[in-house]
Amino acid sequence: MSILTSYPPHRRDCANKQRERTERISSLPSQYKAPLTRIEREILDKPIEDLVRDVHNRAFRPIDILRSFGKAAISAHQKTNCLTEVLLSDAEEWTRSQINLNGPLAGIPVSLKDSIVVGGYDATVGYSSRAFNPYKEDGAIVRLLKDAGAVPHVKTNIPITLLSFESANDVWGRTLNPHNTEFSPGGSTGGEAALIALGGSRIGIGSDVAGSVRVPAHFSGIYALRSSTGRWPKSGMSTSMPGQEGVPSVFSPMTKTLPDMAYFYKSILSMKPWEYDHSVHPIPWRDELYRSIQASPSLRIGVLESDGVVPPSPACARALTLTTAALAAQGHTIIPADPPSPLEGLRLASMLLNSDGCTTFRSSFRAFEPSDPGAAQLSFYASLPRSVKYLYYLYVRYLRRDPVWASLLRDFGPKSSAQLWELVAQREKYRAEWHSWWKNAALDILLTVPNATPAVPHGGMSQAVSSCGYTFLFNLIDYTAGVLPVTHVDREKDSLPPGFSIKQLNGVARGAYSLYDADAMHGLPIGVQVVGQRLDEERVLAAMERVVEALADKGGPGAYQGLEIE
Repeated sequence: MSILTSYPPHRRDCANKQRERTERISSLPSQYKAPLTRIEREILDKPIEDLVRDVHNRAFRPIDILRSFGKAAISAHQKTNCLTEVLLSDAEEWTRSQINLNGPLAGIPVSLKDSIVVGGYDATVGYSSRAFNPYKEDGAIVRLLKDAGAVPHVKTNIPITLLSFESANDVWGRTLNPHNTEFSPGGSTGGEAALIALGGSRIGIGSDVAGSVRVPAHFSGIYALRSSTGRWPKSGMSTSMPGQEGVPSVFSPMTKTLPDMAYFYKSILSMKPWEYDHSVHPIPWRDELYRSIQASPSLRIGVLESDGVVPPSPACARALTLTTAALAAQGHTIIPADPPSPLEGLRLASMLLNSDGCTTFRSSFRAFEPSDPGAAQLSFYASLPRSVKYLYYLYVRYLRRDPVWASLLRDFGPKSSAQLWELVAQREKYRAEWHSWWKNAALDILLTVPNATPAVPHGGMSQAVSSCGYTFLFNLIDYTAGVLPVTHVDREKDSLPPGFSIKQLNGVARGAYSLYDADAMHGLPIGVQVVGQRLDEERVLAAMERVVEALADKGGPGAYQGLEIE
């Protein structure tokens, strides 16, 4: 299809998909359009474990739970444009015919990132060329959810390419942060984060290749856990980069509360996900690991205050300091962390993820279809002639005297098979260095920030595209990492210090700090990241609970207050 003939179908398909979404919402039964009742609010406020018990005991019907969350989801969508495919009409039928009412998730609505395959629906990933091409069958995770008794009720928005901490595309539009609509809810699982923050779902599933469940949790004030590869199903998904395994994407949970996270995780593993997907390790829930962290009188906690690339902004540094102080007050041992170079990790991860020169995620674009601003920068630089890139590297390294930014620029671009193998070898060496460092430090967990700044303003990824090291690092080494909310930006406490100059920063940090404005960001959530080693999900979940307990303890900053359901 030529450039001139592909643009009209792009605009037509985008308009028709949005029209289809509107019609699906408007055609719902009248129960979805009435105000929330007292009973429905009770349902929305209940932990999922209690709701499952209510379904088992026939205290609540799955249809009543579905309609409660459906109402809240539609309300959240009206505020933030968080939904893509609206499954509610079919979900009503699923509650009667397809779900297991005796399962560990009986009757619980579960929201899904747009890339997760549901039979009968598209998974466009924001590309108009993939619209109106519904999948015939459910993917592995959806089959598992239904067998567990869960009810997929909506799918949520993402950035085109899936390579952004924003969530916008022509097919579905832009998703807004539920705390401040001038800012992003995060990406690439941003629609999910906005929906959960506003109560349209208590549990959802996203994917994470550079922070795509953790950064939205940080930006939107919810909980997320990046699992190690092989713990959750990953087949039956649509993606922008099929075959990319240098830094594998993993599917992982996002929840409104931490107790919901632990129950959800246990429930998924109780269903033996390795019987649904060949890529899943046959590792059941290991309660002894979970209880070992719960019972420990004093955890040994490493604290990474800065990755040496982008120092945390005052707001994010304050959240980390509050958390560290609260844990120290409870008698835990706090150790400054000095791990293998995070800059080297960012360099390796960025080259591995984009080793095709960004050609794969570009291949689904139609003519004049806009890309994410950050992804557009990556593809532009990757496509430059090597001689031009080398000259720019020399300019940054020797004239601007910025070795950090120069080290990321020097070898970025398409790789041959031999070069890719060499990068994989470097990755494995780097992983071994982290393994040895962790063992020698004898850590239980590592604490750090999820991102250098709070939520970015819309379009901000054009400046902050490379400011992803605090999450991307743990994708590269495949460590389990969770994010939990701590507090909110305070315009007085979190302003930049007098005399601060952005000119003193390297190019990566300069991009991030060009967006930082404590006054404009006042009230946005700020989180911390809790990291364990590979396949350490049980211990990380228990450690997250210890962090929440410490923050809520007398003398601490207090429990995080999320958004109320309106």
